[in-house]
Amino acid sequence: MATPTLQELLEAGTHFGHQTRRWNPKMRKFIFAERSGIYLIDLQKTLKQLELAAELVRGVALRGENILFVCTKRQLKGVVESEARNAGAHWVTERWLGGTLTNFQTIKKQIKRLRDLEQGSAEGDYENYTKKEQLLFSREQEKLSRNLEGIKHMSRLPGAMFVVDAKKEKIAIQEANRLGIPVVAIVDTNADPDPITVPIPGNDDAIRSVSLITGALCDAVREARSQMPVKDMALEDDAETYSAGEGDGSDDDRKRRRPRRKRKARPEAIAARLKTDAPGPDAGDSLA
Repeated sequence: MATPTLQELLEAGTHFGHQTRRWNPKMRKFIFAERSGIYLIDLQKTLKQLELAAELVRGVALRGENILFVCTKRQLKGVVESEARNAGAHWVTERWLGGTLTNFQTIKKQIKRLRDLEQGSAEGDYENYTKKEQLLFSREQEKLSRNLEGIKHMSRLPGAMFVVDAKKEKIAIQEANRLGIPVVAIVDTNADPDPITVPIPGNDDAIRSVSLITGALCDAVREARSQMPVKDMALEDDAETYSAGEGDGSDDDRKRRRPRRKRKARPEAIAARLKTDAPGPDAGDSLA
């Protein structure tokens, strides 16, 4: 994993914070100095936090879970989407839909609808519809794809979430905290680091700064994924061998049917039935 150096962070402008009048006092421990009305971030602490975040992301990837990258800033969403796509992770670069994590069952229905529309469009199932209906299908697919393209293959909740701007994406962070999902975020001097599991102090507006930090985390994900296939193949081989051995006897077991159990007669029930069936003394007199 290629961890950025202090020189690379400095050249990327990661140390530039916001103006002093827009700061959050909770970020005091990550601030190095103040120059010309702008706070400067301590890059030593940035590098330390970045290493902790890389270890967290690497552990999540080794468990077989996925990471969700969130960035809705217009000038940065292309960088984050490209890095997440190369790392095989999920991403959200358009509007964050409320309930994406806390109401994931409803989001899964929308994802299923998007897949159905894409499959129908690819197979030509909508050719028999009118032009207006085809246009409505196309618009619906475009709208769903714009918001769900990065998570349409996400079948379960992510194991961790990476956020570029902790202040802008506060709703996503709240949902992750409610579900106990660890959050890694780039935190500028105007944000609150308390809700973040591993805050990375740095400039969340500069393209080079965000690209450098995001690339380092994606490298950690790719490194962990490269170690996964050997373990997965070994587990799959063991599973196939076990199922094949059990399969030989399973057909014979299906053919053998369990014999039906016979009911045992109870003496009390037999006596009660005989009493009801036996004719009474009055019945004999009436016959005579």
